[in-house]
Amino acid sequence: MKTSTQKYELLAPAGDFSMLSAAVNAGADAVYFGLKEFSMRAAAKNFTIEDLDEIAKICKPKNVKKYLTLNTRIYEDELKQIEKTIKQIKGKVDAVICWDASVIQLCRKYKIPFFISTQASVSNTESAKFYKSLGAKRIVLARELDLKQIKEISKIIDIECFCHGAMCVAVSGRCFTSQFLFSKSANRGECLHPCRRSYIVKDEEGNELKIENNQIFSAKDLCTLPFIEKMKQSGIKSFKIEGRNRDARYVDAVVRIYRKALDKKLTSKEINEGLNELKNIYNKGFSSGFYLKTPTSDDFSKIQNNASAEKKHFVGKINHYFDKLNVASIKLVSELKAGDKIAIIGSTTGIVNTIANSIHLKQKEVKKAVKGDEIGIKVPERVRQNDEVYVILKR
Repeated sequence: MKTSTQKYELLAPAGDFSMLSAAVNAGADAVYFGLKEFSMRAAAKNFTIEDLDEIAKICKPKNVKKYLTLNTRIYEDELKQIEKTIKQIKGKVDAVICWDASVIQLCRKYKIPFFISTQASVSNTESAKFYKSLGAKRIVLARELDLKQIKEISKIIDIECFCHGAMCVAVSGRCFTSQFLFSKSANRGECLHPCRRSYIVKDEEGNELKIENNQIFSAKDLCTLPFIEKMKQSGIKSFKIEGRNRDARYVDAVVRIYRKALDKKLTSKEINEGLNELKNIYNKGFSSGFYLKTPTSDDFSKIQNNASAEKKHFVGKINHYFDKLNVASIKLVSELKAGDKIAIIGSTTGIVNTIANSIHLKQKEVKKAVKGDEIGIKVPERVRQNDEVYVILKR
């Protein structure tokens, strides 16, 4: 199979250290993450200024770049705090993703590279030229563009586009539903996603109508794997995965699949295998977004929450790892059976996927162990004390 001569950046989300480690181990070229303040994903665990040195230690061995999202709008009483933050992160990140003019100006002042967030809704060459004139190194384009439009803008400046993950009905994120209903602004990273609920239409006389697909505001997830070659030909430099509110298992799977797709041209069989694996992790069905055509009613989800074929169930934590034996000791809080598919997740470990081929309890092999048992199982990679253990089950 012919390998692509061009290197595309694969950019992965990191909502916590386990996701960060999973992204690095799975082959991401760069990660993006937020701090406790000024991030569009306030519900993610996020990081602190003090965490930046540890993030660097994890990323440096594989030359993974670090992009910090400071992409909310900034209010007057926050100007001193945002300047303090930017001064503190200088030299600790490779770029800042932003769109508020105050953050742009501060990045210029302290000579920190910056990218323009999708929140700016850049959708034409003149806007691209404007941000380039300010010193932007890259633009994360508006999600409402097709591949032909992206190709034109890519002639002006380096382009970053989403390749996989959740889509908002207000595609580039300018939604006020959560603010109106719950005083939680999507533009401040606090969205409660009321759009994903079921709705009944009611007229002024009180007549109610439950429509056929009552998830009328809930978009399917973006998935570009089936047309990734067209994406590669459109001038995109960085392929971005959405998902700072997901988990290490999600990051691991999506990064591995898209890493392979960016490094070579996949066969039809490989694309189908990738799609089947993507269906096992969090999703709301898949859509091509605006890349190939304007979305239709088929691009809205018919489910309220998660359509994944599998789910994870917490069963215990690692007590000890015996490195000479490649054996992990697990204290169970739930049942585990021989042959169960398991995922071990931890801040440093990231994620280790394996099968509990044999379970040892009190030096004897058993078919099943229950809550309160401390068991030993073989694992393919190093795991660590307090790593969480999950059984992966079919829905």
